[in-house]
Amino acid sequence: MATLRQLEYLVTVVDQGSFTKAAELLHVTQPALSHQIRTLERSAGGPLLERLPRAVRLTPTGRAMVPHARAALADAERARCAARQAAGLEVGELQIATLYSITLGVLPAALREWRRTCPNVGIRLFEHRHTDELVDAMNAGEADLAVGPEPPHWPGVTRVLGTEELVVVVAADDPAAAGDNVKLQDLADRSWVHYAPGHGLADVLDNACAQAGFEPRIAVRTEQTAAAPALAAAGLGPALVPDNILPKDFDGHILHPEPAVRRTLTAYTRGEPDPLAATFIDVLFRSAGIRAREGDA
Repeated sequence: MATLRQLEYLVTVVDQGSFTKAAELLHVTQPALSHQIRTLERSAGGPLLERLPRAVRLTPTGRAMVPHARAALADAERARCAARQAAGLEVGELQIATLYSITLGVLPAALREWRRTCPNVGIRLFEHRHTDELVDAMNAGEADLAVGPEPPHWPGVTRVLGTEELVVVVAADDPAAAGDNVKLQDLADRSWVHYAPGHGLADVLDNACAQAGFEPRIAVRTEQTAAAPALAAAGLGPALVPDNILPKDFDGHILHPEPAVRRTLTAYTRGEPDPLAATFIDVLFRSAGIRAREGDA
């Protein structure tokens, strides 16, 4: 049986005239999109799209299906609107507490999807430097939900989003830029781009280096998460940063540490999330782009 997601994929490919453009618009990989279209074609009993060198063309079966696919998607959207109105999701404000690095790396895609899904519900962000500050703020009732590293012994409701990878950034002409992987102990004699005391990523860097058997020397400290990779790319020294904060046109060199440096990210609330918070958590889970934690379904 065809799913709404598969019908959405089909309509988007038809409207965009390209699997590549459709995958970009849907924020999925092209192989994943092609797999879902093939699954839909098996369900339909034959090819829906003719794949041409520079375009796609509907087959007779596809031309018969697309109008019904559009109608099904429109009905689903009307159902979502009715449910949001009943749950009070059409108006209001959602308050989210998080970390600066997560605002940079994880939240933009989710907030873009949220704006499309719930355009009349505003978002207010409360940003913190350290996980401990974030947990204290949530305990004090600052926000409706928090997005951050997994809080120890949290008494409320926690949903694991996935595992965030951290990478080492160096300048493009750095001697370490000859490869794609690096052992942190091989950088023990370097001076690092570090974070200001009290910044959560300062602890992450210090702990990772301690496990590698050294304490990082400091070339410069910064309060701004976004400044660390820029300073590293400028040649001040290596920096350890979440991979999701790096722009696509980043001109530094990215190294994957061995062993990997990771942290589990979660969304959590003080009690059962209300409909607004629960809806955002679902959007976040779908859109954050974080790899599933090992053992998670």
